[in-house]
Amino acid sequence: MAGFHDRGSGPFDVRMVPHPAITLVVEFGDGPLTVDDAAGRRQRGNLVAGLAPGAVRASGKNTDCVQVRMSPVVAHAVLGVSPMELEHAVVGLDALWGRDAPRIREQLNDARSWEERFALMDASLARRCETARPVDPEVAWAWDRTVASRGWIRIDELAAEIGWSRKRLWSRFRSQIGLPPKRAAKLVRFDHAVHRLAAGERAAHVAARLRRPVSSPSGGCGVRRRHSGDDDRGPVVGGGRHRVDRSRRRACAASRLMFAQRTRGS
Repeated sequence: MAGFHDRGSGPFDVRMVPHPAITLVVEFGDGPLTVDDAAGRRQRGNLVAGLAPGAVRASGKNTDCVQVRMSPVVAHAVLGVSPMELEHAVVGLDALWGRDAPRIREQLNDARSWEERFALMDASLARRCETARPVDPEVAWAWDRTVASRGWIRIDELAAEIGWSRKRLWSRFRSQIGLPPKRAAKLVRFDHAVHRLAAGERAAHVAARLRRPVSSPSGGCGVRRRHSGDDDRGPVVGGGRHRVDRSRRRACAASRLMFAQRTRGS
């Protein structure tokens, strides 16, 4: 989970990097957040981005928002729709949460600190997880194995370990996670490459270890090296733009709701 506070001298316009998580954004500032996807669709304000949403750009000015990146294992519980329905899509959170979306936005706006905002989001997500049916344990396990292997585990191996056929694994995994196993593994490998590049490793070195060119799973341009002031998990931070984070994990029913790292700030 992360908080963003933008008071830069001008508007920001950044490309969002694909990530192996469902991204939920609740904005509450004076300036609306705008997201444009590859199909030319535009969303303003509260939104949800599915796995590998394609070429997506985020823009705005004087924006305040809370971003949550959650495991697709718990996305159905939190959002009320299958991750498969969010594939390649960016949708308005209001369409999924109804009146709860403007309610949480108002609460975040009234909160006096980032810690209070994070606590409000934690409580809202936890309530949804408590009443929802989790994904199949075999699917959750297959996703965790894919992430733990950094996307290098073979699909045949996954199917054999859980005692399913490839066809059954493909069908259940796609319907409950949102992507077929192979595409999910590619997204995890890409994310690992992004983090290595962000850590300063040479692009040629990363590509050689992957044994193939480093390219975006969205089909767009490849990974770019980010500057020291950039953040690979969200909008660029610098000038008058601040990010508020802290590390934390939380149990959610039988599955894990994996939050991104947070760094404490003003």
